[in-house]
Amino acid sequence: MEHVDVIVVGAGISGIGAGYHLQNKSPDRSYMILEGRTAIGGTWDLFRYPGIRSDSDMYTLGYAFEPWTDAKAIADGPAILSYVTGVAARYGIDRHIRFGHHVKAARWSTPDARWIVTATSDGREVHYSCNFLFMCSGYYNYAKGHMPDFAGVDDFAGELIHPQFWPDRLDYAGRRVVVIGSGATAVTLVPEMAKQAAHVTMLQRSPTYVVSRPAEDGVANRLRALLPARLAYGITRWKNVLFGMFFFRMARRQPAKVKERIIGMVREHLGDSYDVETHFTPRYNPWDQRLCLVPDADLFEAIKAGTASVVTDHVDHFDTAGIVLKSGKRLDADIVVAATGLELQLLSDVAFCVDGVPVNLADTFNYKGMMYSDVPNMASSFGYTNASWTLKADLTCGYVCRLLNTMAKRGLRQATPRIKSDLEAKPFLDFSSGYVTRAMARFPKQGDKQPWQVHQNYARDLMALRFGSVDDEMVFSNPVAAKAPVTA
Repeated sequence: MEHVDVIVVGAGISGIGAGYHLQNKSPDRSYMILEGRTAIGGTWDLFRYPGIRSDSDMYTLGYAFEPWTDAKAIADGPAILSYVTGVAARYGIDRHIRFGHHVKAARWSTPDARWIVTATSDGREVHYSCNFLFMCSGYYNYAKGHMPDFAGVDDFAGELIHPQFWPDRLDYAGRRVVVIGSGATAVTLVPEMAKQAAHVTMLQRSPTYVVSRPAEDGVANRLRALLPARLAYGITRWKNVLFGMFFFRMARRQPAKVKERIIGMVREHLGDSYDVETHFTPRYNPWDQRLCLVPDADLFEAIKAGTASVVTDHVDHFDTAGIVLKSGKRLDADIVVAATGLELQLLSDVAFCVDGVPVNLADTFNYKGMMYSDVPNMASSFGYTNASWTLKADLTCGYVCRLLNTMAKRGLRQATPRIKSDLEAKPFLDFSSGYVTRAMARFPKQGDKQPWQVHQNYARDLMALRFGSVDDEMVFSNPVAAKAPVTA
């Protein structure tokens, strides 16, 4: 059985970052990356729907170690994929990837201080062993998107599509399109499809906060013209991090004021005659769910041009020609796009086992936003809900390397988070989005005190993970054989 020091699961933006950090900060550790698909990129390779783009700026979604140098701060999917694959090639990370390896199970043996990882490849089981397992597989099910059970959908004569599985050659030019949803995918699809479709309607049950910002960061582009690329990138990154933290804190402390400002900006785009109250005024406070970002106000421009519209109503049922709404109105459609969300999946639903005992991660507490109580030598990368994913992924990778280096320095092979005081259980994420609330029962809990809390705060995590102690309720040991169970 092939053995490496670290197995990384997933070759998306987190997994490629993990490869870089392992090479840079723990160069004495061997590693491999197991990727279930046949390409690098994860999300940015899987999703191919029209207009796909980041909903975070690339100065924070990009890696801390690799400057983003394109003019657009809000980048499209192909540009992001090119960036990630370029990083993998430039640093030789791609040579460590085993494609077509779908990890199904991982078994920890205390006497051996190692994981046995089982994957399927070309229809057969393969096994690898490692001392540390780093899960970088994202947070949703790549094989299944969330699709509500719409009544009468089989009667619909047109095409029903989920954005996660976009057809290669869908021709929507001159056709009537309805996009069901109001999240980031919907607000991306609508203005892009409106460029060619006869008309695009965004059908939403309730509004989402939608904020416009320039596609290009003028400050970043000016700095790049004056300063070395890495320095300009670092300054811009911190500028955007600090602004994001400030805005989030304002939203939490003065939600009514922030809500008024966001809705006011929508009115500035659409004019006083538009029914902003119905279509762009959510019932919840800002940042109770993730805000939707539209570059250069493209959604609002499409609405003003008459090529797109918003309807706030509920689907009653489909019929042959389209959708009948709860209000009794109908929307005729040739194509319906169900931008109805993701199916969250914790660590790719890998079956974990510690010393012969199956582990239900929902029964564990999350340690420092990345490890799990009583589960040795395993971490996972999970990004922020209120900022760019990669900000947290970079910090997580750095901490894993600190942990590996500490174990090597002390001559110890096992690190296990252990709860040493009473904890009040709280949800892993404090977020009201449907795709989150549907899945929280399957996720670990967080506690009410350090180091068992999950912070949505980059500066706080930076201090804790880069400079804080690695001994906080972490038990380091050299494994000994487990005692045989006493039988009657």
